[in-house]
Amino acid sequence: MNSDFWVLLGTDHCGKSTALDRIAARGGSVLPVSYDAALLPEEYRDLAPLPGTLGRAVAGGHSAEYVQALLHLAVAYFRDRILRAPPGRTLLIDSYYYKILAKSRLLGLADGPWPRYWRSLPRPRGVVLLDVDPATAWRRAGDGARLNPLEHYGTAPHLDAFTRFQRDLRAELLAETQGLRVEHIPAGQDAEATADHVLWAIKE
Repeated sequence: MNSDFWVLLGTDHCGKSTALDRIAARGGSVLPVSYDAALLPEEYRDLAPLPGTLGRAVAGGHSAEYVQALLHLAVAYFRDRILRAPPGRTLLIDSYYYKILAKSRLLGLADGPWPRYWRSLPRPRGVVLLDVDPATAWRRAGDGARLNPLEHYGTAPHLDAFTRFQRDLRAELLAETQGLRVEHIPAGQDAEATADHVLWAIKE
């Protein structure tokens, strides 16, 4: 399986989606891969509701088996994109490549057989980590108004539950990517500068 790909890593509301959108708009040899609706190719459009479906499943108290089945679909999507990578393109995969398992651990959803399937995915050539302070991320999420249940501890979003979850998530992501090349992108850059920095890190 092709392993000539990178993962754009970061905690929630770090600016990852904006960076992927900017890179996609430029074209070029780097191909962003995400199940965000804006980046789904036509043949994968049936997956567009998946993020919302996952959030509702967690918020609605559905069984772990049901939530895991949805997560399994997301993992299979990433695997399929890697298997079908166009020649001459370098895939830049959304941080959920790692965040799926990390969040499942934090939310008590990592039991059962599906994590073994996740671990069958290839390791990327490297990861680019977008850092953001949880307080900044909270403001970007409308002071919590735009959070989903996969972004904080507990049933209702508040700053402390969000901050603790994001710090634990960052630690999980760094632990999972030990041994990989990690390029850190500092916070505070505008969207175009961030996209430039990400592309520079990959090409270097």
